[in-house]
Parts: sequence; structure tokens; C-alpha cells
Amino acid sequence: MSLPEPDDSALAISRELTGRIVAEIRQTGWMPFPRFMEKVLYEPALGYYSAGSAKFGQAGDFVTAPELTPLFGRTLARQVGEILAQTGGVVLETGAGSGALACDLLSGLELAGQLPEQYLILEVSADLRERQQQRVARSLPHLLSRVVWIERLPEELTGCVVANELLDAMPVHLVHWRDDGLFERGVALDEQGQFIWQERPVDDAMLAEQARALPATSGMLSEIGLAGQAWVRELGQRLVHGAMLLIDYGFGEREYYHPQRQEGTLMCHYRQHAHADPFFLPGLQDVTAHVDFTAATLAGKAVGLRLAGYTTQAQFLLNCGITGLLEQADPQQPARYLPQSAAVQKLLSPAEMGELFKVLALSRGELQPLTGFAIGDQRRRL
Repeated sequence: MSLPEPDDSALAISRELTGRIVAEIRQTGWMPFPRFMEKVLYEPALGYYSAGSAKFGQAGDFVTAPELTPLFGRTLARQVGEILAQTGGVVLETGAGSGALACDLLSGLELAGQLPEQYLILEVSADLRERQQQRVARSLPHLLSRVVWIERLPEELTGCVVANELLDAMPVHLVHWRDDGLFERGVALDEQGQFIWQERPVDDAMLAEQARALPATSGMLSEIGLAGQAWVRELGQRLVHGAMLLIDYGFGEREYYHPQRQEGTLMCHYRQHAHADPFFLPGLQDVTAHVDFTAATLAGKAVGLRLAGYTTQAQFLLNCGITGLLEQADPQQPARYLPQSAAVQKLLSPAEMGELFKVLALSRGELQPLTGFAIGDQRRRL
């Protein structure tokens, strides 16, 4: 595939980041893939989520649900509001992207009279944090005082946690189940100093234990997201009363490691193109892996959380009333109605985002059954 060329300033950033990674590999001889993924995504001032390029929307590299239509956030607000009504507390959004979801959630909660005292945003990227602040100030200036940006998780948390397309951007290990044992795929250098794949026997006890327990067949190359599991455990330990809503693309364990998915799910996104080469222009493209929702559930249960629901994005949005919200738009104004209708169709369609994206709810404390999972709960697929 022929991919668009970056401009000179972007290319300079990528070359600087590449040089740093090369220098580290020359020192160690080999870099585990989670370290490589961490560098290309989060290296200060140079990584994909740390530098200043456009990332979201049609002008960026990919389009997220909040970028498609405000109806996504307004629908999600119905579930968030239901949780807040039972727990009080705050909303914590982790990895808030462009800030679109925060604005739409706050608008929906305000309309329902369910605004939390604080809407916390945990964002590791200084660049994205600045963009989020500008967006909230521009769109909801009267609510800006309620929005608080934090740099680390609170010691204790009551309320609702929202993470939309967060876990897919966390570093993953690449494991190769071979006839001669378990091997971890990492990054080395060839004679010209270019990145190449190189495998070594798995020597991490936790990684080996998980890999052996998975239903992977010989010859399979796939991902294990230890970092994402650790994040769920850490957040779960701090959740006193409330629920976490994790929205992302992925599968339960049996589907994730199905023989038909022999090469795993690692994918890169650059200028609306999807491809499978993580070595292309480091720092200028997104590198992701699908989420193993079974592993995320087990991580939550390990710290005392309860599985409160699991279903497709389409079913969750339908349960929370997205079609009713769309009906409030005036079809006699096609310039406004038709784009919203097309966006909702993309969110719900099995051929688009409706089936691939899932919603997982993990909770602590007494909660009534969540509306988003009232029909079509699929926890049996975990």
C-alpha cells in the first residue's frame, strides 16, 4: 500500500524518535515490543500521543465514535447518569482524546439534571490535555469549572469511570506459540540499522503463565495485554462504589485466540489508512491491538470487582435510547439530520462499529442492573 508522505517537520520528529529507539536497541541488543510500543506512542514530545499532529477525525489518522456524532456521548450519558444517581461522586474519563466525548457527556448530564460536582480527566499527553481544555472552554464555558485535569489516579473514587478506546492503545506483548516453546517477539536491528523482528524465549513468569493458559494453537502469533490488565486492577482497587465502562474494539478470549486469527490483531493507523507495519514512521502513526475482554474481566475480578455487563456497542446504544435521541432531530432539515442518521448507522451497523466494538461494565458496591445491558447481555462470550 502506498501511504501519504509526511511533511518535513513531521518527518524530523519521526527521525529523532527513531534515533532514540535505535540507540536504546544498540545498548541492549533487543527491545521487547511493549517497550517499542511505549516509545512510539508516548515518548515525551515525540511519541504519537505526545506530539502535536492531528489524530482524531477526518483530518487525522482515524475516527472515533465521539467524533462521528454527539449522539454517542449523549446516549452514554444516560448510563453514566444512572450510575451517578445511585452512587453520587464524580465522573472520571481516562484518555479523553480530542475532548469531544467529555463535552457531549457533560451536555447530556446537564440536560438530565445529573451533573457531577466534578468531571475528572486523566490524560498523559500534554498536547491532548491542552486541546481538551480549549474544546471544553469553547463549547461549555459555563461548565469549565467542573472539569478537572489530573495527572494520576485518585487514591479513592466513587462514581463512574469512562474509558473509550483506551485499552487498545496500551502496550502489548507479542507471543509466538511455536512447537519448540513459547517465544516473545521483539525489535532488533539489521546490518543497516533498520528495525527487524527477532524472537526470544519467554522469560517473564507472568507472561508465560498467561500464554500457557490461553487456547492458542501452535504457530499462532498474538498479543497479551499485561499493561491493560494492570491498569484495570489498579483502577479497580481505587473504586470504592460505582462502575467502570470500558468501550473498545475486541473480543472475548475464545474469539481472540481463535485459529482463524492466527496472526493476531496488531494494527496501525495513518491518515485514514490501516496497515500492519509498526516500523513505519515511528511517532507519526497509531499502533493498536484489539482488547481481550476476558482478560480485562479477570483483572477486575482479581481486585473484587463484579462483572456488571458485557455486550456489543450496538446493543448498548440501543438499550440506552440512541434511536430516540436521533428521532428528536428534524428530518425536514436534511443538512443536519442526514449526517447524524448516517453516523448512528455506522455506530450500530454490524459491518461497521456495531459488532466489533464492545462495552464492558465492572462494578463495586450495590447497583441496580444497568440499562445498557438490559437486552442482549453477552457475558457468556467472555
